[in-house]
Amino acid sequence: MTINMRNKILLKPGDKIGICAPSGSFDKLKFEKGLEVIKNMGFNPIVPKDIYKKKRYLAGSDPLRAKVITDFLIDDNIKAIMCARGGFGAIRILDLLERQLIQRNTKFFIGFSDITALLVNLTRFPLIKLIHGPNIVSLAKAESETVNSLYQSLTNGTWSIKVNNPVVLNRGFCKARLLGGNLTTLNHLVGTKYQAGFKDCIFFMEDIQESPYKIDRMLTQMKLAGCFNGIKGVVTGSFQNCGNLEIIHEIIQEIFEEYHIPILAGVDSGHGRINLSLPMGVEVTVDTDKTELEFNR
Repeated sequence: MTINMRNKILLKPGDKIGICAPSGSFDKLKFEKGLEVIKNMGFNPIVPKDIYKKKRYLAGSDPLRAKVITDFLIDDNIKAIMCARGGFGAIRILDLLERQLIQRNTKFFIGFSDITALLVNLTRFPLIKLIHGPNIVSLAKAESETVNSLYQSLTNGTWSIKVNNPVVLNRGFCKARLLGGNLTTLNHLVGTKYQAGFKDCIFFMEDIQESPYKIDRMLTQMKLAGCFNGIKGVVTGSFQNCGNLEIIHEIIQEIFEEYHIPILAGVDSGHGRINLSLPMGVEVTVDTDKTELEFNR
């Protein structure tokens, strides 16, 4: 894929990036290697001392994990917030953020995987510029395409992404907000007050280690719950270690057949070898004939 950007909200060398851990505890060595990548980009990662705390499989208690995020959001010196890792736990702090969230200035919020629970719900706050992109731990061994994509997303602007190995599951053209992330995490929000809806949106999904029948079950449940009513298009990222990709594509075609919308698969974003950064809650144009995404900011 090739990426071009223009943007009004930019980071510059020396800017501070607050590091939070909304989900699982993490490997300290990988975490420190990921921090080095951020430093090599020219940014200044700010790591709170409590980030290394643990509670079972979580990176500390729910109030602590939520407080780190809210503290960074009200700190005018923090220009972006990046998550340590995914795993599990972000869904547990949604209520706490609902009560505590205060924001005074524009900043980026970056993460993927379990962080999807935050990405789809923070779209209500227009000052938060959301990026579905790498976590700190995943940066430790990230490909150069992943690192460059993140850097460009923070320092440049409106994006155009050309998909190198596209799979067009249904031809078409649409323009709408991009919203989504990890399919399993989105599925776990169904039936809660934080359930994601994709009316007038282009639905993005990716996953890891979920067999085709489980992907079928999750998409079917979301469809029956009304999540896809009024959907404008579908874009898929990687399905890492999820079995037969052709079967997954067949399932996606069947689930969304009645909506008569463009479906473009093969974007290098998610748990695969390359994890390109995608803005969430931003208008994107999907043109399956050109096999590209154009983001408008």
